[in-house]
Amino acid sequence: MTTPVSGDFADRVIIVVGASGGLGAPISRLLAAKGASLLLVARDEQRLAALQDVGTVLAVDMRKADAGQRVVAAAQETFGRIDGVVFAAGIVAFGSAIDTPDEVLIDVFTTNTLAPIRLLREATPSLLESAEQGHDPFFCTISAVVAEQPVAGMAAYSAAKAAMTAYDAAAARELRRMRLRILDARPPHTETGLATRPRYGEAPRLPEGLSADTVAERIVRALVDGERDLPSSAFA
Repeated sequence: MTTPVSGDFADRVIIVVGASGGLGAPISRLLAAKGASLLLVARDEQRLAALQDVGTVLAVDMRKADAGQRVVAAAQETFGRIDGVVFAAGIVAFGSAIDTPDEVLIDVFTTNTLAPIRLLREATPSLLESAEQGHDPFFCTISAVVAEQPVAGMAAYSAAKAAMTAYDAAAARELRRMRLRILDARPPHTETGLATRPRYGEAPRLPEGLSADTVAERIVRALVDGERDLPSSAFA
């Protein structure tokens, strides 16, 4: 069970992508408990339906080139503004670095890297408007410890997450002067169920991970407190 954290998101509009997932759902509920108005985005309409009491739901496949435009347009049409984005969607793949098929590589990089990059590009004008109104707008991506410590048998996933972390670091330097905060979160292995639904291959035996609620609470606390980086060590 998630519990509220310190801070207040009243009158703030936040987009959560991957809202129906093992980490996106508790993050969404925590943000709602702090008063945020939410646009909850995921691919699966049925799973999104369970979140209708939390926010406005929108079924979108973020792998599509126009997905970022659709999400931003929906937020503007519904709420008239955007104050924050949490990108919690992702897929994992397992297997040899030299045997992973092209279609898997493309899917892993499109979902984990290109999709959040596209959304950041589309959402930035709205987030900068929020900054001009005196708010603390943010764009948060949820990466993984593999961005810091690549894992054998997970080369594609490790590379996609590391690429997103590098992009965040560069974008953060560019956007800081405009008061747009980029937060890159890299939690250790977390019990979200993602490893049981790989895009490719079979998960190795993994040690027990952190609870999704624990990780969600730490990420929301970072959003509240204005943090700009959450390495794996921050979740200890």
